[in-house]
Amino acid sequence: MNAKLSPPMRADARRNRARVLEAAQAAFASEGLSVPLDEIACRAGVGAGTVYRHFPTKEALFDAVILHRLQGLVDRARELATAEDPGGAFFDFVAMLTREGSAKKDLIDALAGAGIDVTANLVEVNRELREAIAELLVRAQNAGAVRPDLGITDLMALLRAVFLATYRAEGDEGMAGRVMSVLCDGIGARGQAG
Repeated sequence: MNAKLSPPMRADARRNRARVLEAAQAAFASEGLSVPLDEIACRAGVGAGTVYRHFPTKEALFDAVILHRLQGLVDRARELATAEDPGGAFFDFVAMLTREGSAKKDLIDALAGAGIDVTANLVEVNRELREAIAELLVRAQNAGAVRPDLGITDLMALLRAVFLATYRAEGDEGMAGRVMSVLCDGIGARGQAG
């Protein structure tokens, strides 16, 4: 049985789709999921019909934006997995996640599970991200930089808590750094109760 292939997208349609994704990324990052699709169309300089042709729902557009952002995190974690200093690489990645999360509400919404359920639509990239973070964690533990009793499930729960805390603390720009510092002190090998 032959599956019917979709015709290739015209150049102008590809450009419009890219403009919509760029505008959506900026809008979701600054305002989270509350931004209306019509506002994204306006920011992209296209009509609402163009947005709906490419992304029939806000969830579809959000998924596309988050997929791109999460794939970037997976790629960065994989790059850091070969770093000479596994502990430094791990803590650099945790710090980057915290910075990204505190500055970009869409990442918080996706990783913390707020708003629409992107996990149902982005199962594969979420699995890849979890595996990449787990590899960084194990390498850091093997290097003696992270307490050995911390599992990936524990770490992901802690990261979600940090994202939620910083998401709710609008106006306190230093909170993300303080919370991240406490988190890193607690999960570092020296933070283990003896």
